[in-house]
Amino acid sequence: MKKYKKILMYTKIPCPFCVAARHFFENHNIPFTEIDLTHDVDQLIAIKQKWGWSTVPIILVEDELIGGYTDLKALYDKGLLESIILQ
Repeated sequence: MKKYKKILMYTKIPCPFCVAARHFFENHNIPFTEIDLTHDVDQLIAIKQKWGWSTVPIILVEDELIGGYTDLKALYDKGLLESIILQ
């Protein structure tokens, strides 16, 4: 059985890229924690500033920013994602 690092994803609604990232993780049976900041604009702004990322989702692996959905998908397509998310 694969052991995964802690994956955290900040999202908001509406956000098609957040939905795509959620489906990606679910379809690949990759455990993740989603924090919906739709109703906490101040926290969303603070998270974006902290990580220097202007869009959502903001995806972190063990508190390291890997980017958003397109970055996640690019890592997967290049065969690099498992080396980042597996312990």
